[in-house]
Amino acid sequence: MLLLVVLVLPVSAAELVGRATVTDGDTITVAHQRIRLWGIDAPESAQQCSAHDGNAWPCGRRAAAALDGYLLDKTVRCQPKDTDRYGRTVAECFVQGQSVNAWMVRSGWAVAYRQYATAFEVDERIAQQQRRNLWQGAFQMPADYRRDRKARTATTRQAAASVPSNCTIKGNISSDGKKIFHLPGQRDYAKTRISPAKGERFFCSVNEAATAGWRPAQR
Repeated sequence: MLLLVVLVLPVSAAELVGRATVTDGDTITVAHQRIRLWGIDAPESAQQCSAHDGNAWPCGRRAAAALDGYLLDKTVRCQPKDTDRYGRTVAECFVQGQSVNAWMVRSGWAVAYRQYATAFEVDERIAQQQRRNLWQGAFQMPADYRRDRKARTATTRQAAASVPSNCTIKGNISSDGKKIFHLPGQRDYAKTRISPAKGERFFCSVNEAATAGWRPAQR
């Protein structure tokens, strides 16, 4: 009697192939699948960095633009490794046999995401030594930026929740440091946003606002 032996082998996720659309510096879409580039971390879309001369520049948007330019009109092949908590496929992607993930780090548009992988540490050292892009000046690590942003959001929500419903006067601080309060019905009231993290606040009365050092808006 012949015995039929069946070997059960692990089945890897299918390779994703196609043109890519870029969401940000470490997220793309290929073959209708949203992909988080494995082992790297790029600055967030709204993130600003400091250039060598100290001036701020939109490094998050520039990183996304660099990735978009690199992938333009190219066939991208992505090898899935995992799925993250947002349901995105985590993958290493390639164009013409070259790792896109490594290119982003080596070009100084992303950092090695050591929490999840160490594959791109050498690429990061090269970018840092040659002061490429992010490394030309100073920048906050993307993971730290996200953590701080989350903390600021939580603080803002907590402060908003603690404001009595009848305290509707908005105490705003302008870009030049002037403290101005807006009453309901005034022209700029609806579009004025209060950020407790910046020292802005709501007041319950005009007298309270004036005593605290705010002056009334003209319109």
